[in-house]
Amino acid sequence: MDRGMVGSTNRGRLQVEVRHHGSSAVVTPAGELDHHTADLLREPLEGCVDQGLSRLVVDCSRLEFCDSTGLNVLLGARLKAEAAGGGVHLAGMLPVVARVFEITGADAVFTVHGTLDEALADSPAD
Repeated sequence: MDRGMVGSTNRGRLQVEVRHHGSSAVVTPAGELDHHTADLLREPLEGCVDQGLSRLVVDCSRLEFCDSTGLNVLLGARLKAEAAGGGVHLAGMLPVVARVFEITGADAVFTVHGTLDEALADSPAD
């Protein structure tokens, strides 16, 4: 089980960390995901898929805000991951972020887990 840090980036209100966990990429955005910070999440999500990690687990437990631009980043990553045979799993969403997904209906197109551990336990055998 590889839990090594792959990378991180930071632009003021959003920090994104990426690490590998078996055949999954665990992407942890912390802070506010909006029009000004969306590329900080888009680039590592797309990079993971480009590197062959098509099962993306987004640990949302430190994500304090997500607007429509952030939602579109996650939806785009979902399409790219599914085209590569994987998917996007969302874990540990705070109520304020979960509400955005509920209102838009986006929670119906993602696999949503209560915790990161649940999302990782749902991973196929490596």
